Amino acid sequence: MEIRFADCAFDAERRQVFRQGQEVHLSRKAFDLLGILIASQPRVVSKSELLERLWPQTFVVEGNLANLVAEVRQALHDDPASPRFVRTAHGLGYAFCGALPSEEYPPTLPPADCWLLFREGRVPLGRGEHLLGRSSKSVVPIDDRTISRHHARIVVGDEVTLVDLGSRNGTYVNAERVAEPRPLKHGDRLTVGSLLITVLMPDSMSATTAHETQAEATVPPLYVESSPDLKRDH
Repeated sequence: MEIRFADCAFDAERRQVFRQGQEVHLSRKAFDLLGILIASQPRVVSKSELLERLWPQTFVVEGNLANLVAEVRQALHDDPASPRFVRTAHGLGYAFCGALPSEEYPPTLPPADCWLLFREGRVPLGRGEHLLGRSSKSVVPIDDRTISRHHARIVVGDEVTLVDLGSRNGTYVNAERVAEPRPLKHGDRLTVGSLLITVLMPDSMSATTAHETQAEATVPPLYVESSPDLKRDH
């Protein structure tokens, strides 16, 4: 899916970046960096987190990260003194500050305790346990060898909770890896391999929040999908 911001476009699936309709070149790591920042918007992603995701289990100096940021800015014609896309949070890290387009979204959904919204559709969840993974029992169809057969579980009760089932590549909520059972709230974004899922709670929805949630749901899980370091799970 192509994401547009100002005169630029980012296509995670085709691994292409465009400016004023012309493709611009980014190295693999610079492309991944831009994807991480877009997926994490508006959160400031710390330098330590970026280093870990871009160079997992490898020691590199911060200067390598600064070089990637400079490469992204040069490709997008982004001025660090007055940034349109990549903002520096001094002493902390970086954040994507470009405006992403919103999409029209229906203001109401059929009754359910929880909905999972993803690129190909949406799935209602009632009370009970719901599997996410490559298994045929998964509530969301997943065909991705980087995802475990039993990757994570969503438990719907008085609250909605996400549990990672010891997956090799991890489960993320709002770009943060889940280590312990994590209560979910309306609008949370789950990343499972190359799949981005937005959590909708009907009781929390309004025309405004639904509109905002769909805008978030159009942002693909770039920092996972584009990484060559993911381990295939058999």
